[in-house]
Amino acid sequence: MPGVRARALDVSDRAPSDRYNAGQPEPTAPRFRRRVLRRQLRITLALSGRLLRLRERLAPALLAADEDSALLWAAVALIVAPSPDAILLIQRAERPGDPWSGHMALPGGRRDPEDDDLLATALREAREEVGISLPRETMLGALADVVPRTPTLPPIAVRPFLLALPSRPSLVLNPEVAAATWVSVDELLRPEAHQQVSVEIQGGSRKVWAYVLGTGVVWGMTERILSTFVEHIRHVCPEES
Repeated sequence: MPGVRARALDVSDRAPSDRYNAGQPEPTAPRFRRRVLRRQLRITLALSGRLLRLRERLAPALLAADEDSALLWAAVALIVAPSPDAILLIQRAERPGDPWSGHMALPGGRRDPEDDDLLATALREAREEVGISLPRETMLGALADVVPRTPTLPPIAVRPFLLALPSRPSLVLNPEVAAATWVSVDELLRPEAHQQVSVEIQGGSRKVWAYVLGTGVVWGMTERILSTFVEHIRHVCPEES
């Protein structure tokens, strides 16, 4: 599957001083707040009914979960865009020694000491891996934390953040990403898309649950995150079950 390489969309929520060149007047705080509100309105107007209901369902637990200090923490970005509703998936590049090498995944990675919180990690990774600069107000909510079930993997806990855009931006992939694709939510909702498959793990074959999509097979921690997302969609839209 060929990678998608084009100009990145800059919708970042930087401080006013980062937006203006030296010598130019900076916007006042009210003007800056109005820009934020306009971005929020554009996103809200673009959301489908099910995503609006999902935002209401996820809102009470936006950043409520504590971080267990015994674990290494990471975050991923479930970036959803409309017409039709679709989630951005990436295929990681093949790298020796990487347990997720070549897997279908979500943009994300480990938290850096400079990240203010795990949401900042998800936003940074989205910018670095696929070239999308997202403001914090694009977040619709956070899903349940996920930890590996395989003891040979590092003790990493992953927090998924659902982020919404009013349209699909152009992408710029870094060398760690081989390809990227938008997968429609309707495709994820198809019962036949979620099935057991055989995968090779450490030289042996094992049956795992996976999403078998036209763009590839999604299993492991990403499958569990997508399954949680699908469960939420079915809860707010039982007619789609």
